Amino acid sequence: MISRAIAGLYAITPETTDTAALLRMTRQVLEGGAQLIQYRNKAADIALRIEQATLLADLCRKAAAPLIINDHPDLAAELDADGVHLGKQDISIAEARRQLGRGKIIGVSCYNKLEQALEAEREGADYIAFGAFFGSGTKPRAVTASLDLLQRAKRKLHIPIVAIGGINFANAAQLIRHGADALAVVNGVFATQNVRYAAEDISRLFQVRHHTPHEFSNDVA
Repeated sequence: MISRAIAGLYAITPETTDTAALLRMTRQVLEGGAQLIQYRNKAADIALRIEQATLLADLCRKAAAPLIINDHPDLAAELDADGVHLGKQDISIAEARRQLGRGKIIGVSCYNKLEQALEAEREGADYIAFGAFFGSGTKPRAVTASLDLLQRAKRKLHIPIVAIGGINFANAAQLIRHGADALAVVNGVFATQNVRYAAEDISRLFQVRHHTPHEFSNDVA
């Protein structure tokens, strides 16, 4: 039985061809308290994607932190990663589950659509992500989501809620107060002068929250 909380700092890797720097920064983020890592590199070719994901998978296993692969369930299955994150252009939840199996995490981007999140939950998603809540350097043309959406989703959903989009230490606390179980952060940690300290600052905000996070619990064949 695996039981792990989908909560806290959910660090999403920046797109880079410098694999050594990527590993160094990810190690620092984990040391700073990140609870999950998502590998995301849409610009990489297949060889680089496999190389980076393989090395990150090893790093995350040593740190006992789940590694989620963005967009590529085939790669997640090949590496025996902990799960996959799906966007609106990706395969269905059912197909991802078929490829990965029952014991893996499937997260789904639902942008600013509560009904889409409810449907994803019905289809078997393990968590959903809303955003962008703030201006995002990673996705500057992303749709915007409101704090009120988090509150409404918290009343209706039974799976963890991840907030994403322009999140940093200065704006993170309000997302937690409004119901986010986890905060997906790219530049707010990886683009700072001290990656580990930035991760620590955001992770510390979850230590003072007043409710218990959802858990992902599943049997592994």
